[in-house]
Amino acid sequence: MQTMSQASIQAIFHVMPENSSEKSHFHYACVQAAQCYRQNQRVFIYTNDQQDAHDIDELLWAFDADSFVPHNLVGEGPKQGSMVEIGWQPPRGRRPILINLTSTVPNFAGQFSQIIDFVPNDEALKVQARERWTALKQWGITPSSSVVEYVQNSSQ
Repeated sequence: MQTMSQASIQAIFHVMPENSSEKSHFHYACVQAAQCYRQNQRVFIYTNDQQDAHDIDELLWAFDADSFVPHNLVGEGPKQGSMVEIGWQPPRGRRPILINLTSTVPNFAGQFSQIIDFVPNDEALKVQARERWTALKQWGITPSSSVVEYVQNSSQ
């Protein structure tokens, strides 16, 4: 893992509610990206594969009718990318915030000052989240958690 000062990296796991759908954490990732954008923070959303990246891209277009979140897939959009960039391969530029939607902690996670992750409401995905938590601790990062009270159930 590439490192900055790992003690300065903040990692938070958002625990999805029991009644949430299989990919409700995708919707909540969009909520988190929108909050970061409103705070003028550049974000990289890392997905398992191209299909998940396209799903997030579509969700960001439609998830909040009252506000637009400038975003693009890696390699599209402006040269430096939009405020929110989505990809299934390592990022090209530097951004402070990583939203991780993959099953592991990416080896480039140390270049971010904040990592946002999720504990979905699925037993197999919960096991993977525990493994990511443990990996971060082994890298000297102390993760924290936050229980999500409500998330819109999405069919995505």
